Parts: sequence; structure tokens; C-alpha cells
Amino acid sequence: MAHTDTLPPGLTDTPAVRRAGRDALSLALLDARNHTLDLMAQLGEALTDVPPDMVPLPHLPSPLWLAGRAGWFQERWLGRNPQRHLGPLCDPTALRLGSIEPMADAWWEVDMVSAFEIDDLALPAPDQVRTYLLDVLESSLSLLDTTAETDQALYFFRLALFHEDACGEAMVQVAQAFGVPLKLHASGSAGLVLREPLRMPATRWTMGMASDSGVGQVAPTGFTFDNETPAHMVHVPEFEIDAQPVSWAQFVEFVDDGGYDDASHWHPDGWAWLQQAVLEEGRRAPRHVEQIGVASGAVLQQRFGQPVRVAGHQPVVHVTWWEADAWCRWAGRRLPTEVEWEAAAHTAAGRGWRWGEVWEWTAGHFRPYPGFSAGPWDGYSVPWFGRARTLRGASFATRQRMKHPKYRGFALPEDDTRFVGFRSCAV
Repeated sequence: MAHTDTLPPGLTDTPAVRRAGRDALSLALLDARNHTLDLMAQLGEALTDVPPDMVPLPHLPSPLWLAGRAGWFQERWLGRNPQRHLGPLCDPTALRLGSIEPMADAWWEVDMVSAFEIDDLALPAPDQVRTYLLDVLESSLSLLDTTAETDQALYFFRLALFHEDACGEAMVQVAQAFGVPLKLHASGSAGLVLREPLRMPATRWTMGMASDSGVGQVAPTGFTFDNETPAHMVHVPEFEIDAQPVSWAQFVEFVDDGGYDDASHWHPDGWAWLQQAVLEEGRRAPRHVEQIGVASGAVLQQRFGQPVRVAGHQPVVHVTWWEADAWCRWAGRRLPTEVEWEAAAHTAAGRGWRWGEVWEWTAGHFRPYPGFSAGPWDGYSVPWFGRARTLRGASFATRQRMKHPKYRGFALPEDDTRFVGFRSCAV
């Protein structure tokens, strides 16, 4: 059985938490729950009230539902799961125990509740959700105290942690959409020099990671999401890739050149999406943009309820896959493949490669790796294969422990509620 690493307490918000043992993992779980509760407090009335002038967005979940879902998911796979010690080898269809909240499954077992449906579902009051979150955490930490220090036994504790981190980032996205001020820094790119694209040599790259089932392992692998496995070799021809995501100044040139009016720059499905967006909202720029300075490259964009003048060198954000693809076609470039992005992220840090300010679209559809096997949470990846596009990287709203260069995010191509940008490659 694979044993875990012992991490100092200060490392509970780093990617090393994927290998954390009980002590560090308990602190990380507490940190995640505190973050959820803090976001609930900052969101305030927005937890239950959608702004009256808010245009319904299909990808915008209810923030109150997200908070409760974090607790429900943790209880579902820990306190209510008699097979939790089996980790990814457990039977997800096996009988589970009852919840400490009789209505928990009715409220949170669905995949997502839109912010615009909250009144119809009669979700519990915020105080009731907070009580549930604290009770579930207490139970989970008690179970963790007696859990074996193996990857297999700790699998669901780690999965619950990262699920809550993802719910927290989604709550930040809702705050941005609702215009609720948050105590977050929206960008870390001030003063950084934009570097020339990087020429990457041909290579054979190992995509993905070994499974963390713990069976037959002689060294710890730590936690892996099911769509990150199994490891496999990919031949990568020589390529050129941007050292950083495309900037606002670069995107403004596309807008100024009539990019939103010329169908030749757009995938046919993207052009159809744009025409609908023009009818519904007068789309002529990424979401939340109020003004574009063609001469300066600066952009006025709503950031958590405040108009912010964004410098031209900062990365473009809140773009759909269709907009990213259209910019690349206009510029005579293309979106990177997943393997190109990953290889560069691992090998080009010393040459000026920068990531982590915005999530980044990649070229392909979100698909399973060869030999893929779904994890116990089969609703995580499988329903999105072939429909979603793959995201790589992380955003300013992503917890540090989620920022792993092999992590595969995903979203539908028209989703612009996330903090997403892109970089490009030479054709």
C-alpha cells in the first residue's frame, strides 16, 4: 500500500496536499471550510437574492447551493460511505448511510442548481447551511483521526477537499457575476514584462499520472482525478507557444479590426453563438467589458461590482472558447493542444513561461485518456467527455493546492462566467 507524505502545517495550501497525510489534511479541510464560510459571509444577501436586473446565465450556479453542496459531498463520500476506506476501489452504488440533514439529498444531489431557480427549490436558509457545514466537518475530522495513512484510505478526504475548493472558486465567479465586492486580488501581472513566444523542441511527453488506488504501489503517488489517468506517452513535434496568456492589448486589436463582425474569423458554431449573443446582449467584447480603449489598449471591465481600468498587458479574461478561437484565426495562430500546454508548463518555467492568473482554453474537446477508468464519482468527468472543451492552468481565484500543471479543467465552449483566457501557438 502506498504511504503518504508528512507535510508541515504551513504547506496545507500547496499542490503537495495531494500527498498529505492526516495532520496536514485535517488542517486543509478546516481551511477549505473556513474559506466557504467566509465567502458566504461576504456574499451576504446575494446568497439568496439574484440582482433584479441580472440577465439569466445558464452556467451560473446558486451560491447558497454551492456552499451546501460542499458539505453534502463531503458527508456523502465520508460519513455516509461505509466503503470509504477502499478509496477509488469502492462501489459507488453500494448502500450509503442516512444524512444528518434529512433534506440533504433533495437539496444537493442534483448536479447544479441555477441561481435563477433558487426560489423554486426552497433551499434552506443560510444559517441552516452554516450549521450543516460545521456539523459535517466535525464528523469528517473525527473519521480522519482513525483513518490509515495510505493513498487509498485518504482518497475521499482529498477528493472532498478539492471538491470544496472548486465550489469556492465557483462562489467567487458568482460574486463577480452579481457584482458583489470580495476581498481578493484580481491580477498579479502588474509590472511584469511580456516575453516573446517560446520555441519548444520536439519531445516524447508523459501525459497524465499513475492511478492512486494504492494497490501494488511501492511509492506514494498521491491523489489523482480520474481524468488525469492513466499515464501515457505522447509524441510532441516542435512548436512555438506564447510565454504568457494573450493580453488585453492584443485582444483589443482584434476588436478594433472588426473581429466581432467578420464571420471568416469564426468557427461556424461560434459564429452562430455570437449572433445569438448579439441579439440578447449586444455582444462586442468579452463579458463584463464596459469600454475598450483602442489607442491605449486599456479596458474598463466590471470587477466585483466596480469598474476597473485594466492595463493592456494584463491577460484577457471572461472569454468563451469561441472568442479565443476567433482571435487565433484572426491572428494567424491557433490554440495549444493539451500536451503542448502541459509540456511547456513543466519545462519552460526558467524561460519566462507564466501561468496561474487565468484559466486557459486549449484546442481540443475534453476527452478521456487511453485506458481511462471512471472514479467512484462518475458524474465528475464522464458526462462532459466530447461536449466540453479542456481548460488548463488556474486563475487568481483558485486555491494554491489546486494549481497543478497536470490538472484538467473543462467547460462548455460558450461558458464565459469563469475566469478564463487563453494563449496561442504558431500555425
